[in-house]
Amino acid sequence: MTVTMRRRVLIGLAISAALVGVGRAQTTYSPNTSMTASAARSWQSLSPAQRRLLHGFRGEWNQLPPARQRALAFGSRRWLRMTPLQRLRAQRGFRRWRAMTPAQRALIRKRWRYFKRLPPAQRRRIRAAYRRFRRLPPAQRRRLLSRWRRMSPMQRRQALRRFHPPIRAFHAPMRPF
Repeated sequence: MTVTMRRRVLIGLAISAALVGVGRAQTTYSPNTSMTASAARSWQSLSPAQRRLLHGFRGEWNQLPPARQRALAFGSRRWLRMTPLQRLRAQRGFRRWRAMTPAQRALIRKRWRYFKRLPPAQRRRIRAAYRRFRRLPPAQRRRLLSRWRRMSPMQRRQALRRFHPPIRAFHAPMRPF
C-alpha cells in the first residue's frame, strides 16, 4: 500500500468508523483527553504498532498540527482494537465515503452534528432502530429502502412520527447514498 493510499485509508477510517458505527470505542475522544490543546505528541510516544500503522507520516510527524497528531493517534488506536470484520466494514465505509460527492459528505456531517446534539435517550433509540434494521434480511431491507425513497418528505416525517414519536425528523430528507 502506498503512503498516499495509507493516509487516505487512515483518514477515511476515522470518519467512516464514526459514520457507520464500526468499532465503537468505550471511551470518547476529546482533543484534550491526555494533553493540553496545544501540546504536540512525539513520534516515540506512539506504540510500536501505531508507528508501524502510521509509518507514512514519520518524516512529517513533527510538522503536523497537534490536533492532527492526536486525531491520527486516536484513529490508529481505534483501528488496532478492531476485529478483522470491523476493519473490513470500516474499509467498505471508507470506500462509500470516497465515492460520495462533496455535497453528500456535507449533508452527512450536518446530520452527524444533529445526531450528536440529540439527548442520549433519543440517540439510543435511533441506534436500536438502526440495529434492528441491519438485522433484517437483505431483501426486506431493500424493500423498506425502496419504499422510503418513494415517499415524499411529508410522508417520511409522518412515518417517523408514527414509529418514533419523540424523535424529531431531520430537516433534510434522508436518502441513502
